[in-house]
Amino acid sequence: MFGAHQPVAMNRFPVARRSYSYADLRAAGHSRRQISHELRSGSLVRARNDVYVVASEPEAITIAARAGGLVGCVSALELWGVFVQERHGVHAHMRTNGAIRGPGDATVRHWGHLLRAVHPRALVVEPLDALRQAVICQSPHAAIASIDSALNRGIVREDELDEMFAVIPARRRDIRLHIDGRAEAGTETLVRLMVRALGASVDLQVRIRGVGRVDMVVDGWLVIECDSRAYHSEWQKQLDDKRRDLALAARGYVRIRPAAEDILYRPEVVVEAIAGMLRAGRSGHLGGATRA
Repeated sequence: MFGAHQPVAMNRFPVARRSYSYADLRAAGHSRRQISHELRSGSLVRARNDVYVVASEPEAITIAARAGGLVGCVSALELWGVFVQERHGVHAHMRTNGAIRGPGDATVRHWGHLLRAVHPRALVVEPLDALRQAVICQSPHAAIASIDSALNRGIVREDELDEMFAVIPARRRDIRLHIDGRAEAGTETLVRLMVRALGASVDLQVRIRGVGRVDMVVDGWLVIECDSRAYHSEWQKQLDDKRRDLALAARGYVRIRPAAEDILYRPEVVVEAIAGMLRAGRSGHLGGATRA
């Protein structure tokens, strides 16, 4: 009833990812017998007293609802496909009357006022509040990557950042200087920050004739593209990459392609590789690229 064959009656509620009271379900046309059946079958979950959640919702939503809160911070950003690096437990924003802790509860709790009001039956905070919480929860580099990702995906707008940065701790406000919504992946942001820490210049989303668009060009000649295993697992994609490498070499570029796993979990290896390439380029052993 609430899954693949969800009844039209459930669509009477316009708010996405929301909970339902028993009265809501009855008003939507569900009989007491139907509600009991859905609870027994598992397609409807009673998260806590008079709070019901459709079982097809992501697990984080049910966990936060059972804890008496809303999905927030990095957990909410993940629901929208925004890059996050911190993933310990489900992060939940607690309503002032929602401090409930059950057995084995491993939620990470956030408190305080929200910048954006939410519907009384909402299950997730608004994007700007999730991003504000994630800026505090994550490392500065990961926080920058999350903001870049949210801007790139249109989850938040550039003009909303003034409001957000006005209320985050002063020690984190300087990260705004490093934000660039052109980054199409969190790993791109992390590598960009590595490059700048090494004192090199970097251009993002550069289009090179005969090659196409590349993630970034460092010091005018070193191309860095950030890979993920999922995207480059097929041979045809690998073949296309190899041909792009040849086209770049013909124009005097050198390319390195660090894997997402290394960027995220072995950043020192990536930094060492980039630093080595830059040393070689500055000594005259590499470089000499032209976009024409």
